[in-house]
Amino acid sequence: MLVLILTAALVFVSLATTAELPPNELGRIMILEYHKIDYPEDRWTRTPENFRRDLDTLYARGYRLVSLGDLLDGRLAVPAGTTPVVLTFDDSSPGQFRYLEQNGTLEIDPKSAVGILEAFLRERPDFGRGATFFVLPAADPPNRLFNQPAHAGKKLQYLVSRGYEIGNHTLWHANLGKYDEATVRAQIAGAQQWIQRHVPDYRPRTLALPHGVYPKDVSWALRGSAKGVTYSHDAILMVAGGAAPSPFSRAFDPVRLPRIQAVEAELSSWLRYFERHPHERFASDGDPDVITVAAGSRDKVRSDLRNVRVAGRP
Repeated sequence: MLVLILTAALVFVSLATTAELPPNELGRIMILEYHKIDYPEDRWTRTPENFRRDLDTLYARGYRLVSLGDLLDGRLAVPAGTTPVVLTFDDSSPGQFRYLEQNGTLEIDPKSAVGILEAFLRERPDFGRGATFFVLPAADPPNRLFNQPAHAGKKLQYLVSRGYEIGNHTLWHANLGKYDEATVRAQIAGAQQWIQRHVPDYRPRTLALPHGVYPKDVSWALRGSAKGVTYSHDAILMVAGGAAPSPFSRAFDPVRLPRIQAVEAELSSWLRYFERHPHERFASDGDPDVITVAAGSRDKVRSDLRNVRVAGRP
């Protein structure tokens, strides 16, 4: 059971280390949106070296990985004084997950996103584990399930086995705003069907909107069926919008979850923003069963959490 703690008025000052951040679990959270991990650095491309640098920077500034599912469920088990961050990858391009053959065996390319993440987690296990890959099962190459057809199933199974998540991004990046209900549902259900061919018991919980465009009726994207395949999404992710509200906040809307495009200028801008405005940044109290907010902020907590126990805090 979640417990809501109202702290005495929190005074935020320039802090020497992020570990000194006082609890503020109504602060905002970055959901970062990556596309290609490749060369050269470009509008939709992050080089492997820069992606690794992003992880180093996030870790050093007190950010810790959580899965998108944990964000949606409010299970934010990160150390006190740190801030959850979510990684997402759109379009299943090959640089996100690539196998290399070495002496007759398959190894994960250390310069692919998965290879970089796995290496970083071996070095920094306290960083946490989590990322969501929004895949395109029927796109033209090179975006069809990471562009190694012989290993598509192996890759999806690996991701799930290692605690990563697979999200729906439609069959081939369809602009859902252009189509009728039947086509929208077919695009979403068809993508799920492809995923479940390789991981039969897996249910994608989230949909990332291609081009950031909603269908004419958002309910078509949330749940439904086509050709015998039933889908149900707990959240819909946009392609922009900035940092997301806390999942405990009244402002949190899982049907319209904003993201930060992880390009140099935008990511750097948001990191600077939270350094200058630490009172707007989610800071954990270290207890995932307790929500700690500043005094006077009770009315900003989601209404369905109203009946939890309220405890004082010196």
